[in-house]
Amino acid sequence: MTEQHHGGAYEGEYRIARLRERLAGDDLAELGVQIEQRGSAVVLTGTVPTTSRRDEILRLARDELAGFTVLADLAVACADAPERWEELP
Repeated sequence: MTEQHHGGAYEGEYRIARLRERLAGDDLAELGVQIEQRGSAVVLTGTVPTTSRRDEILRLARDELAGFTVLADLAVACADAPERWEELP
């Protein structure tokens, strides 16, 4: 599906901008996710703090970008304490 099927050449850009605003605002305040349109797909990349945050971002993206294929390469940062001491040479 091309952008033309979404009601105009700029609707994809508009919807991506709305998603960026929703991620930056709301309760998420998530600024570390990059969003890029590639043809009929939208790709989300970056690092998020938890799996639940990643799931919420994907839910918002699929809601805001209905009709586009949403691809995600979102890594979850591990904030757990190490299991053992690091040994330096």
